[in-house]
Amino acid sequence: MANTLFFVSLSLTIVSAFSFLPFLAHAISSCNGACRTLNDCAGQLICINGKCNDDPDVGTHLCSGGSGQPSEGTCQSSGNPTCGGQSHIRYKCSPPVTSSTPAQLTLNDFSEGGDGGGASECDGRYHMNSHRIVALSTGWYNHGSRCGKIIRITANNGRSVNAKVVDECDSINGCDKEHAYQPPCRNNIVDGSSAVWDALGLNKDLGPVDVTWSMA
Repeated sequence: MANTLFFVSLSLTIVSAFSFLPFLAHAISSCNGACRTLNDCAGQLICINGKCNDDPDVGTHLCSGGSGQPSEGTCQSSGNPTCGGQSHIRYKCSPPVTSSTPAQLTLNDFSEGGDGGGASECDGRYHMNSHRIVALSTGWYNHGSRCGKIIRITANNGRSVNAKVVDECDSINGCDKEHAYQPPCRNNIVDGSSAVWDALGLNKDLGPVDVTWSMA
């Protein structure tokens, strides 16, 4: 009888452990939490030697007890690309993501042959501009960890729209054929399709428009 109870108890323990595994697999780790891929870490943290930590390219200090704001020096480049005789600044970081992150909305053509240059970074494909899709500045794109994620964009007119992240708005490279000879993006850009602008009721001829965004 004692042996029977022991094996029943052991079986229940094993079943409980395995039933918990799916939750572990989808857990998002914070500072110093265990990780195996970039998607295992929360926010702008990356997986370094099996633990979630600050990304040196982004310049946050969340895990070292700092303010979490990127330092100004981290955002400066060692060299600036030149388009049409004008020099442009490169950025490796973006402002911290909050529940209402200030940004500038720009217009992008995600179709083949459009002004967006090459295919989308997330999937290597071109996309229809009738879809509500966006590209994010390099720091917010965060090594592709936000690919396929849905963000919520809110305009100053009070209208909001959900859009899918499909591409990077490169804040480091530009002024070349791959980037349709456009300068690098600034570090606070949400580059939206026509459908995003239409859903927000914005005039696409206005140029960059101030918006806020958050993860949906």
